[in-house]
Amino acid sequence: MNVTPTELPIAQRANPRLQYRFKRHEDLADSAPIGGAKDLLDLEEILDTVPVFLYPNGSREHGAKRACRLILEWLLPFPGAGWQERWVRSGADVGSSDWLDTFHDNADPRTVVTRSQELRRGLILLLVARVVFPSYESMSAMQWTGLYSKLRIAHHPEMFTALEARVSVLAANSKQCSTAMLVACKIVLHTGRDLHELTPEDLLGYRAWNMVSDRPTSASVQLVWAGLDGIADLRGIKSFAAAIRRGPRPTGELVDRYNLVSTTVRNVLVRYLDERRPSLDYGGFASLTGVLAGNFWADIELHNPGLDTIDLPPDVAAGWKQRLSVITDKDGTTRPRAGRLAVMMTVRGFYRDIAEWAAEDPTWVQWSVPNPIRKSDVEGYGKERAKTTAVVHQRIRERLPHLPSLVDAAHNRRDRSAALLAATASVAVGETFEHVGVQYLRSIAPSFTKSSYQHDHPPVLAEVIDTGEIIEIEIEEHDAFWAWAVIETFRHTGIRVEELLELTHLAVVSYTLPSTGEIVPMLQIVPSKTGEERLLLVSPELASVLATIIARLRAANGGAVPLTARYDGHERITDPPLPHLFQHRMGWLWTVPTRNLIQKWLNQTLTATGIVDNAGKPLRYTAHDFRRMFATESVGSGLPIHIVAKLLGHKHISTTQIYTAVFDEELVRSFRTFLDARRAQRPEDEYRAPTDEEWKDFQQHFEHRKLELGTCGRPYNTPCKHEHACIRCPSQQVDPTARTRLTAIIANLRDRILEARNNGWTGEAEGLQTSLTAAAAKLAGLDRTTSSGRSTLLGMPIRQRLNAIKTPTSTTTPQRP
Repeated sequence: MNVTPTELPIAQRANPRLQYRFKRHEDLADSAPIGGAKDLLDLEEILDTVPVFLYPNGSREHGAKRACRLILEWLLPFPGAGWQERWVRSGADVGSSDWLDTFHDNADPRTVVTRSQELRRGLILLLVARVVFPSYESMSAMQWTGLYSKLRIAHHPEMFTALEARVSVLAANSKQCSTAMLVACKIVLHTGRDLHELTPEDLLGYRAWNMVSDRPTSASVQLVWAGLDGIADLRGIKSFAAAIRRGPRPTGELVDRYNLVSTTVRNVLVRYLDERRPSLDYGGFASLTGVLAGNFWADIELHNPGLDTIDLPPDVAAGWKQRLSVITDKDGTTRPRAGRLAVMMTVRGFYRDIAEWAAEDPTWVQWSVPNPIRKSDVEGYGKERAKTTAVVHQRIRERLPHLPSLVDAAHNRRDRSAALLAATASVAVGETFEHVGVQYLRSIAPSFTKSSYQHDHPPVLAEVIDTGEIIEIEIEEHDAFWAWAVIETFRHTGIRVEELLELTHLAVVSYTLPSTGEIVPMLQIVPSKTGEERLLLVSPELASVLATIIARLRAANGGAVPLTARYDGHERITDPPLPHLFQHRMGWLWTVPTRNLIQKWLNQTLTATGIVDNAGKPLRYTAHDFRRMFATESVGSGLPIHIVAKLLGHKHISTTQIYTAVFDEELVRSFRTFLDARRAQRPEDEYRAPTDEEWKDFQQHFEHRKLELGTCGRPYNTPCKHEHACIRCPSQQVDPTARTRLTAIIANLRDRILEARNNGWTGEAEGLQTSLTAAAAKLAGLDRTTSSGRSTLLGMPIRQRLNAIKTPTSTTTPQRP
């Protein structure tokens, strides 16, 4: 039924959702065979072709053929040009087997059960012989004993064997394998095609029918699709997920989601957006479309029907501005709109762009109209951004002091869950065991259902005997490990969450120092959003984390890092299969986690820590918080801000300055003094990209900054505000061989603190306590790095040329912080 845009509910007009991300292929759900090669044969010709060899027993063979004749004779009177049409019109294909009861012969001395079994064998022969093609509904409703096994014998059994072998390798358990083979048989029976003849539409049609019937079958179809790769021609579509995703949508389709009535304005918006599209990534472009077509013009049309021009009367513009200031919820309540000025700035830019383009292109002149958004309407935009920056800084000030506690909690949770999993797996189901002073019982779920992370065995459950709490320890260990890996990588690199998900084994490279021949690990960041490559030095602690991740992936995949095709939800594209570092097995499929799953892992660890804010509420960290904390700590340690901007991938230092929440008064004064001194020497070059020599020094600093406890992470030949208090400096990287010396320093600091307190030296005691806290944190980090007790090769490609670490610049893609 066609519905005009004005008849649609407000929510549907203004709030299009995820239904546009995936194709439902509803047009394929009703596809029905039109008859095969035997559709026009007469009854006797069909009987000569039925595969009676499927029932080698003489009496069964004869009885099955006799049943075929009875069924065909029953179908013959129904109207239709062929057997398939008669089959559909007879009602035999609706899902019920009641029609078999019509074959009642009082002269037949056999029991009803025997006669029914014979009729079913005859029907199986007709289906396998492809005389008629059953619907998915009938195959799901009826009990087809032996149908699918007979099909596999009669039609290219070697192909079914090959498909089963592929599916068995992919599938996480035997149930998934058998379900996938059942799906493949149903599709073959319904379409009348052999396995190698199946098309993408055949598989998508089965999925579409199940979706219409509210049956979740995507996982099975996905497994069949993967197994058919190389057997059937799937037209180069490597994955089922790629087939159902819509991908980046044309501009017109994005605008049409809002069901605009005015064709004239709709075409203006499409043309304008097409002009803007090359300079934006897809996510930003879709957001721009939502503002102009949804927040702006859809709202204008809803409250001013019949308006057909962007030249808005003053009362229409004023009404829109007033409505924009609040958000109306479904229950009718209103609340202030936080991004009101940002929306108005976008609409103002729309009118200003058209006016500017009209000066060069006369075709835009007719749309160059007075701007309804005056400068006075958006005067508070700068203040609003400043408030946002202040909120971000306060957020980091609250979270940065708790970062060591969060890191320790993630590390301890990972170790505890791994130890409990090993202890639980070492005993049989039903046995009790003790772990860290707690009594557990290894139990099994009453109704065994496969978990996403499990293989072909029941879930490993540990029940706390005292409390009765049941822990699904495999999932707990899985989540704890990846939460630890995510937190460690974020805090050591400051990369974005999408950059984390794009990391592959190929990104771990090495650079050979030309002067000493020392090999240094580096992490190559090639973000899809900016296309600008950058390289980060890999600290020993980060190297240990990456090695642990690689070892885990190899252990679960036969010694190799799996190749996984990652879906980029921001750009709506599927990348080619690559050895991603952050991937896990979901059922039978290796997949890269989503942003939401990353946040879930962070939240789980935060819950375990019990960290709260100043108001006593649970403190929540996001992935981007770690990026801001990385920038703040780097600047706090005295690293020049233009170097930090380079590490973060920022094109402008002003963006980096927003990220840094420096909250120590003395540090602010020291850093400003440092900048003033540099400005006095070379004021014109203060805010600039690092020179080749500076970048070379930064990459090779560890050659020159050898300290008693290890190496310094600061660029060589830059001043250090810590002087002799290097133990406090977060840039110092402790050498594992210096652990004894570090332990002695901690013991000495404790003695000195005790002495200072006994003598009433309060100021000195506080300073020594700061050093002790920093030293203890370094010892904990050192122990985390070396706790595995083993080394894992990272498999790093070698980079020999120094200019390989020079970051290329790009002027075509906008920077996204």
